[in-house]
Amino acid sequence: MSDPSLTILPETADDAAAIERLHERTFGPGRYARTAFRIREGVEHRPELSFTARIGTLLVGSVRLSPIRIGETPALLLGPLTVEPPFRSHGIGRALIEHALAAAKTAGCRLVVLVGDVPYYGRFGFKPVPKRQATMPGPVDPARLLVAELAEGAFVGVSGPIRPNWDAG
Repeated sequence: MSDPSLTILPETADDAAAIERLHERTFGPGRYARTAFRIREGVEHRPELSFTARIGTLLVGSVRLSPIRIGETPALLLGPLTVEPPFRSHGIGRALIEHALAAAKTAGCRLVVLVGDVPYYGRFGFKPVPKRQATMPGPVDPARLLVAELAEGAFVGVSGPIRPNWDAG
């Protein structure tokens, strides 16, 4: 989006209520049943790696990264990513993802996982997880389980169940 009034900022505690309302509007009550949500509810997201998008003072988008493990390997789970429907297709989601991945890489994180579509997320370096290399604790279409290496070779030899990383702080 070329609008100079778009700002991407780290999430703050003051954003929580507005982000929850945004999630409610865009995902509805069914979000609580999704496997990725179930993992995220087991651990707090990392606000310093989570971002909001605003046009002026209006919150129009959000992305969060939460600490997980794939087997014993620390990683991050990207999501939810959401943009208010009237503001979609203007590059806001792209800007949020780029900020989140850059911050994660700067913080020394090596892997990011998400459940999503390759045509959209592939442009950010996400690739399908090879079958049975990593598994979610609930129903997920294996073709939609994606991983991005923030360090070359970071996913080599990594396997196991995806679960919250309660040791991350």
